[in-house]
Amino acid sequence: MSDTPSTIQNDEGGPKGFGWTDSAELHKCQDGGGLFHRFKTIRRGTVAELIHFVMDLPEEKREDYAIQKDGDHTIKIGEIRSLYRRSDFPKDLG
Repeated sequence: MSDTPSTIQNDEGGPKGFGWTDSAELHKCQDGGGLFHRFKTIRRGTVAELIHFVMDLPEEKREDYAIQKDGDHTIKIGEIRSLYRRSDFPKDLG
């Protein structure tokens, strides 16, 4: 597990890039009670894998999910979309 903030790191201490391979969990919000009401883990993987998963869902389902990244950072749909559009996002995971 990397140190917080785990997404910005390199040997010189300056920003290098986003931690696409950091571990994370995908959660689904249920019962309309807010993000942490019956917060349920759906799957685990890297940040990039989970962003791919969410963006492959039908548009109307995407807001039902959030990614909990190691280091206690929750990535909601707005940030998921922004990260997916970044030029350094790993589009091909295979």
